[in-house]
Amino acid sequence: MSEYNFAFLDEGSKREIRRATLKAVAIPGYQVPFASREMPIGRGWGTGGLQLTLSLIGKSDCLKVMDQGHDDSVNAVSIKRLVVDCTGIPTTEDSRKATVIQTRHRIPEIPLREDQILVLQVPLPEPLRRVEAKERETKRMHAEMDYSSMWLRLYEDIVRWGKITIGADYPSMANGRYVFNPSPIPRYDLLKLHQADGLYLFGAGREKKIYAIPPYTNVTLLSFDDYPFEVERFDGASCRLCGSRDTFLDEIYDGETGTKVYQCSDTGFCAQKQRERRVV
Repeated sequence: MSEYNFAFLDEGSKREIRRATLKAVAIPGYQVPFASREMPIGRGWGTGGLQLTLSLIGKSDCLKVMDQGHDDSVNAVSIKRLVVDCTGIPTTEDSRKATVIQTRHRIPEIPLREDQILVLQVPLPEPLRRVEAKERETKRMHAEMDYSSMWLRLYEDIVRWGKITIGADYPSMANGRYVFNPSPIPRYDLLKLHQADGLYLFGAGREKKIYAIPPYTNVTLLSFDDYPFEVERFDGASCRLCGSRDTFLDEIYDGETGTKVYQCSDTGFCAQKQRERRVV
C-alpha cells in the first residue's frame, strides 16, 4: 500500500471533508453535503464513516472500529485493516485507549472523553425521509423548522400501538434547532449524546452528508409529556460472560439447548470486565 497517500485519500479530498466537518460542528444536527469519494468498500458498508476517519486520522492516533458492538465482525475488521495498511497507526479494542472510534449501530459503554472522536456510519441521514420523500421538501421543512409531520408520526404510533415503537433511527433534536437521525443505534445509547464530553460525527457516504453533535450540546429526544422517552430494559438479566447488569445486552439462543442467554453487546468492554474479574 506504499503507493497510496497516507490515509488513502488525497490531501485535497481530506481538506474538503474537514471543511464540511467544521461546518457540521458549527451547526449541530445540520446535514452538510460533501463530495463522497469512491472507496474500496461498497456504498452502504460504511464509506461515509470511513472517509471521515481517513480525513481526521493522524500518525499519533489510535483507532478502534466496532460494528454492532463487536470488534471482530467482518465489517469492523475489514475497515480496520484498510486504515492500518495505509497509515500504520496502532489499533485497540479498548475504547479508553482510542483517540478515534469508528462504529456502526452502537456507542461504547464507557463515555467519551474530550480528546476522543466517535465516527458513526450512517445509512439514512435524513430523519424526515419516512414522512417526506422529496429532498427539496425536507430541506424546506428543516429551514422552516416544520417538524409537524414527524410529531404526527409519533402520535399515530401511540394511537395504533399504545406507545412509540421506533427502536432505531429515533428522531432527536440538536441544540433545540435541527431534528437529526442519530443513526440506527439503540435507544439505550441515545442518552449518551446529551451534553457529552466527546465529539460525535455522522457520515453517510451514499447520501453524501456529514453532520455532528459537538461536545456539551443539548440533545432532546422527541416524545410527549404523557408518553416520555424510554430506553430498552433488561430487568433481571446479566451478561453470561462478565456478569454485567448495567450494559446493553444481546439476546442469544444456545444452539444445543435452545435456551435464551444474554451477552454484552460491546465486546471490548465485556473482555475488559472479564480480565478485571480474573485479576480480582
